[in-house]
Amino acid sequence: MSDVSAVKAALRSQVIETPSWGYGNSGTRFKVFAQPGVPRDPFEKLEDAAQVNAFTGVAPKVSLHIPWDKVEDYSALTRHAEDLGLRIGAINSNVFQDDDFKLGSVTHPDPKVRRKATDHLLECVDIMDETGSPDLKLWFSDGTNYPGQDDIAARQDRLAEALAEVYERLGDDQRMLLEYKLFEPAFYTTDVPDWGTAYAHCLNLGPNAQVVVDTGHHAPGTNIEFIVAFLLRAGKLGAFDFNSRFYADDDLMVGAADPFQLFRIMHEVVKNGGMKPETNVNFMLDQCHNIEAKIPAVIRSVANVQEATAKALLIDMDALSAAQQSGDVLAANGVLMDAYNTDVRPLLAEVRDEIGLARDPFAAYLASGNQERIAATRVGGEQAGWGA
Repeated sequence: MSDVSAVKAALRSQVIETPSWGYGNSGTRFKVFAQPGVPRDPFEKLEDAAQVNAFTGVAPKVSLHIPWDKVEDYSALTRHAEDLGLRIGAINSNVFQDDDFKLGSVTHPDPKVRRKATDHLLECVDIMDETGSPDLKLWFSDGTNYPGQDDIAARQDRLAEALAEVYERLGDDQRMLLEYKLFEPAFYTTDVPDWGTAYAHCLNLGPNAQVVVDTGHHAPGTNIEFIVAFLLRAGKLGAFDFNSRFYADDDLMVGAADPFQLFRIMHEVVKNGGMKPETNVNFMLDQCHNIEAKIPAVIRSVANVQEATAKALLIDMDALSAAQQSGDVLAANGVLMDAYNTDVRPLLAEVRDEIGLARDPFAAYLASGNQERIAATRVGGEQAGWGA
């Protein structure tokens, strides 16, 4: 896309969804590090998300996680979001924390446990109805640790049965987004380990079931951009969970480990129509900020996605197509590298300036005094955190 005005328009229209849990305390299995000013309830999480949106201009949606974000009055939470200029994004289920789910949730051998898990998923659809959320995002930790522990095929049958029941409960304008993960916490088999498994289940369910690509959920060397291109071609890419990975599912800031990969992914998104509203790809962050301040980290993450998107939009597609058609390998690669090596920060600064925002959202937030304000005022109560 060589027309700079068209590039700017595409960047202005981009929407990046931030995760409520990204604003709470988080850590590793060894330690959770508390920080001053962390939200104490879902309402304060939304207030922090509103800060990200105010300084970036492209983050008006917030994912909720149930039961971490459970409240008595979801209409009040929705009104609070709207008052802040936000809207509720995906509702994320949680069938991995209860003791009953030690051997699985919807794939558990015990039908009573499967019923409990499926009822929770149906509860999440009820919350979608109350909040106006369009998306139910499902991730299952289900799997086995040892050969012979359970029947692999039977677990797929149980999974399909639960997914079908929940899918039938969805409204016409609601989607089921199925996430996959290679391993952890199950180490021998995982019941939804890869994009192919998720894709097969979504195909069987129908058009309102689509796949979530979490950029941290792949084996080393996996070509994620191929997966993105394939799913877009099939009309089955529903959403991203953007984060970064050095070794496994680190949930670190997107683009931290391999910004070139993020650019390659966004190239496939742009080239294959993933930025078009009718394609309805949800660009979500799924990150836990363990040692860094939460709001600034989310702002930096949003900016990283914007930069990768801007570079992808600047690719000279005519030159790329001509090189590909003529078999000029070096020329084709050079077109991509020229775009990747472009410093797009001045372009993004212009876009922000044109819509009345600070040219550098990260620096502007730090100068706003909000970090000091929330540290001083959010005293008492219980801070939100992973699992809370």
